[in-house]
Amino acid sequence: MKPKVLIGTSSFGKSNPAPIELLKEKGLEVIQNPYGRKLTREELIKLLPGVDGLLAGLETVDRGVLETTNLKVVSRCGSGFSNVDIEACKEFGIIFNYTPFGPTQAVAELTLAMVITLLRNAWSMHASLCEGKWDKQIGFQLKGKTVAIIGFGRIGHKTAHLLAPFEVNLIAVDPLLREVEGVSQMELVSALSMADIIIMHASGEEVIIGADEFELMKDGVYLCNAARGNHLDENALLNALDSGRVAGAWLDSFSSEPYSGPLCRHPKVLLTPHVGSYTAEGRLDMEMEAATNLIDGLRIGSF
Repeated sequence: MKPKVLIGTSSFGKSNPAPIELLKEKGLEVIQNPYGRKLTREELIKLLPGVDGLLAGLETVDRGVLETTNLKVVSRCGSGFSNVDIEACKEFGIIFNYTPFGPTQAVAELTLAMVITLLRNAWSMHASLCEGKWDKQIGFQLKGKTVAIIGFGRIGHKTAHLLAPFEVNLIAVDPLLREVEGVSQMELVSALSMADIIIMHASGEEVIIGADEFELMKDGVYLCNAARGNHLDENALLNALDSGRVAGAWLDSFSSEPYSGPLCRHPKVLLTPHVGSYTAEGRLDMEMEAATNLIDGLRIGSF
């Protein structure tokens, strides 16, 4: 009998079928996500009986989910793993791997693009022009701006590297960070009060910026969240946008996805559907690594 693997992430193999073909070539029975979106916890539990390996996206893989299964491997396709209970995996003898390097370049490049788009009001002028208006809006340049990057891991480092040639003042907020040349290290409170642009690349699931944190920011700040949706209080952001505290915001992740809330209708907000890693090159590298991790794990774990 072929080992069965469930593909949790709905985008897996969409841009290039090679990762799925690799799984099949190695003798695995592949079960696709039947919903075409992020699986709920309950849906995942229903799909996992009889499955040997899970290729996980952002779905919740907690202790309660794991203890209902006979999983041998969880292979996370992505750079973070806060949605997977690592300790429970160890306790149940489940091999866990993830792909920390795959999305780094893609996320950093998109972040830089969105920062410039916000500063120059490019999306607003596009919409205006398409309505027949020749509305030239004044914007800002990056040079001389103070940019605070919250979460200075691989993606934070790469974003800082891409920003450096623009002659910005870089601040890193990360309790685990060691000294980095050309980058000032600060506590969150100090960084928020100084920043012209705030970029979120942190891991974890906790709220980092809420109503109290917006109060610390200077008027006219720009905010970019390329990390987890739960890091940002979306209602507090709406209030900050309406008050002028935040001049513009880009979000690529949301507390609930797919997102269809009031930020969609705000003129100062640019939204993308969690596509930070969605380049053909980045996705293929990450998905092939995740598939290889799954194959290797199943080989080690009994097959």
